[in-house]
Amino acid sequence: MVKIKKVVLVTAKHHPYHKMWVKMAEDLSRRVNSELEVKEEDYVYLVEHGDKDEFGMAWAPQILVELDDGRVQWLLSQLPLNEALQPDESKAQEIMLEKIRSLGVEIAASPTEHEGT
Repeated sequence: MVKIKKVVLVTAKHHPYHKMWVKMAEDLSRRVNSELEVKEEDYVYLVEHGDKDEFGMAWAPQILVELDDGRVQWLLSQLPLNEALQPDESKAQEIMLEKIRSLGVEIAASPTEHEGT
């Protein structure tokens, strides 16, 4: 089974949602019981491993994971918006967890996922 070595946040302190991205990365690293590495505007890392536009240009912030089999996969590169067009942190966490599961990483259910069962 594949395991997460670390969660990587590549961010830019001047980004308007910088603190939200840091919080989401911290929450994710706790959720998957993994180390968090924060990189400041490391565009070389993002060009190699992150999400890019049609011209091959990367942007920050992005949240990625490094796996124990050597793969690096980006999880989130844009904030999902709710109906009020505000960033939706819970939807962002859902997107990242789904991508992690699709990579073959097993994630223990969180306490909130057991509610109502």
